[in-house]
Amino acid sequence: MKLSKFAIALVVGWTMCANAFAAGPRNTGPWNIAELTPTPTAEFGKESTGVQEVYYDNVPLKGKPTRVFAYYAKPAEGEGPFPAMLCVHGGGGKAFAEWARLWAKRGYVALAMDLAGKGPDGKPHADAGPDQDDDGKFGEFTRDGVRDMWSYHAVAAVVRGHSLLASLPEVDKNRIGITGISWGGYLTCIVAGIDERLKVAVPVYGCGFLGDNSAWLGRFSKMTPECRKLWLEEFDPSRYLPGATCPMLFVNGTNDFAYPLDSYQKSYNLPQGAVTLCIRVKMPHGHSSGWLPEEIGMFVDSVLKKSSPLPRIGPMEIVEGNVSASTGGPASIKQAELNYAVASGPWQHRVWKSVPAILGRGTVRATIPAARPLVMYLNITDERGALVSSPHVVLLK
Repeated sequence: MKLSKFAIALVVGWTMCANAFAAGPRNTGPWNIAELTPTPTAEFGKESTGVQEVYYDNVPLKGKPTRVFAYYAKPAEGEGPFPAMLCVHGGGGKAFAEWARLWAKRGYVALAMDLAGKGPDGKPHADAGPDQDDDGKFGEFTRDGVRDMWSYHAVAAVVRGHSLLASLPEVDKNRIGITGISWGGYLTCIVAGIDERLKVAVPVYGCGFLGDNSAWLGRFSKMTPECRKLWLEEFDPSRYLPGATCPMLFVNGTNDFAYPLDSYQKSYNLPQGAVTLCIRVKMPHGHSSGWLPEEIGMFVDSVLKKSSPLPRIGPMEIVEGNVSASTGGPASIKQAELNYAVASGPWQHRVWKSVPAILGRGTVRATIPAARPLVMYLNITDERGALVSSPHVVLLK
């Protein structure tokens, strides 16, 4: 019995629907891009160990002006103009100076902003926007209050941070990208869809379809039906990812507590631009865990610096108990594995196993375990240590 046509039809059918949706005008939701793209007023402050403090204007909160605190860093050598990266933190995070330094060492100008209204001392500053707590994200609101919500202010802060970077003489405004972790990955998905100036995006963990499956189903259940519908219409990344045209690398783990692989797959099928996956078995969830994967820097370099790309893996083909996929890339593929789990129960608690896959000339193949229902995908790693993944497939029988 051949399952390949069935499996491929599911992926292709969803992608065709997504691309058809994406073919329409770019949805920018409540954000007025024309108001966010002019250079914001910025005040640069003290510099220490390679990073400089900066405050820049953001959108008003209930009529009161707000500003965003950030750390700015640039390469120690060279005159530029350099490529640049926006670094967007997640829940419990802040403006991370070490994250900005990491990108500066890679040869980028970097802006790591705080999205919880905090300054360098970790305390709310005088011109703070909404706090990044659950009430700020999910508190009851009406359409008149959309622009008071944390997601609205956070997205605006990132877009204005892009506008600030683009205005600097040391930055090549045509080579600016974004990466975000957890809630920062969520924001990255939205911003990639509404800000067409971006040239590359790397959301880590964060995705859309949060109302379908995510760590916040309990919060959604406590909302009124009207509020929940409004939140999903205005603030779920699934509404904006179809507008993303830049290359994107989606990085996640198989058992992420917040952003499970079913919502993740529906999200990465939406962008119009090229999508690459890097899904590690049981990848830890955290800021340092989210910014350290070497694939992130390699992927961004391949787009903004035209360096060697990550390896490539094609869609899985399933025939008579075997799975295979095409492979390629600038470096030799040195390792491959089939990752699988019984496809029942919460994604976060599924027990994943990995078995070696067989590498051929431009191909990888493996025998499918007998257990059903089964979820599985392939990973390949090249001689540089760069890992990429195929989309997962669920086999019911």
